[in-house]
Amino acid sequence: MSRSEPDADPDFVQAQQALAEIERAVADRMTALPLGGTDLAAMAAVQGIYRAATAVRYHLERVVLAPHDLTWTGWVVLWVVWVWDELETRHVAAHAGISKATLTGVVKTLGSRGLVHRRAHPDDGRRVLLSLTPQARELMATLFPRFNEEEAFVVGWLDDAESTALTGALRKVVARVQGTRPAVEIPGPSVS
Repeated sequence: MSRSEPDADPDFVQAQQALAEIERAVADRMTALPLGGTDLAAMAAVQGIYRAATAVRYHLERVVLAPHDLTWTGWVVLWVVWVWDELETRHVAAHAGISKATLTGVVKTLGSRGLVHRRAHPDDGRRVLLSLTPQARELMATLFPRFNEEEAFVVGWLDDAESTALTGALRKVVARVQGTRPAVEIPGPSVS
């Protein structure tokens, strides 16, 4: 299902129209402050990242995940475990960007739906390994292409150079916040 027109969800359209009002209000507020040390470009960039992330997440949740009764966090946990086959819970939480406590609730929900299998780590029974059930692997085989189709839709107005530049810029932002060095390139699939 490919599309050429943007999502016309009324709530999203209203939120985008409100965006112009919000930006005007912020600009008005900024004129009332002593702006000697205020980095307006940084503020605009971070607000843009936040708004873009929120819009993309909302779109993907509504269009791709909701028909499968999945939340964003549930999807991310499934995706992480799908990528790694089997992974210790602390690593799943780290890769998903959530706390171990949040992961516990997500795993309980996914487990009750027959999507995630838990087992004790063979070297330490206190540690838990997660893997996908056959039902979840089948779901991911169906759902991931649909998810990626919507990812392509989301960046569909960017050309390849803009997509590459955006990816690089966002990697630098993440690396800066995490105190690491930015990745130089996106790795391709490993060849065995």
